[in-house]
Amino acid sequence: MQKVCYNRSMNINSPDFAALEAEIAQRSALFERFYQLLIEYNAKFNLTAITQKEEVFHKHFLDSVAGAHLLPAGGNIAEVGSGAGFPSIPIRLLRDDLTFTLVESTGKKCAFLQTAVRELGLEGVNIVNARAEELGRDPAFRERYDAVIARAVAPLASLAEYCMPFAKAGGRFVAWKGSADELETGRRALSLLGGGTVLSVGYELPGGYGARTLIVAEKKKPTPAQYPRGNGKERKNPL
Repeated sequence: MQKVCYNRSMNINSPDFAALEAEIAQRSALFERFYQLLIEYNAKFNLTAITQKEEVFHKHFLDSVAGAHLLPAGGNIAEVGSGAGFPSIPIRLLRDDLTFTLVESTGKKCAFLQTAVRELGLEGVNIVNARAEELGRDPAFRERYDAVIARAVAPLASLAEYCMPFAKAGGRFVAWKGSADELETGRRALSLLGGGTVLSVGYELPGGYGARTLIVAEKKKPTPAQYPRGNGKERKNPL
């Protein structure tokens, strides 16, 4: 994959799936090994309901790398709610210029992520077993990242409160969503949390595997100190 410079103008392009499939094919042994690990650990760690190989390729691998071009060259990336490592691990398999901090609150999933990172030989990927609403207040992690990403974690307004504190001013928040339906209700939260321009990019996964959306928010200024609120308020009472 061509290493795309950070697009600060927020003119966001749709994913080029022909190019992405070619990049995955060049690293097919690594993606195959990741698939094997996912299936092997899924029975005991409940990582995904999607296990058929073609579905995993399209709905997990291709969907994950659909947003890879939105991350800055050489960037330091945080992922909130890593789960089975989507979208972070497929992106890292294509983008060895990036470093990642994967934030996951479930210990068993962290154990899987550590195994996957080790087995795939991925450098610059750090696994942190913590709750995002707590880690986002830690000065060692708060506003330290060029971009923060998340997929299938929470509704956008709640997700923004978990994620935006990690991004630097001038950075980005990228959310993988099924549609842009949450965008309007999430705009207020993004603005309160330091967000600026917010755009959405719709796309169709190849092979008829469905429509998806990337929501991309610019981090214009620091997140106010009272956020994230913690104690479940992000979900119970979204901004």
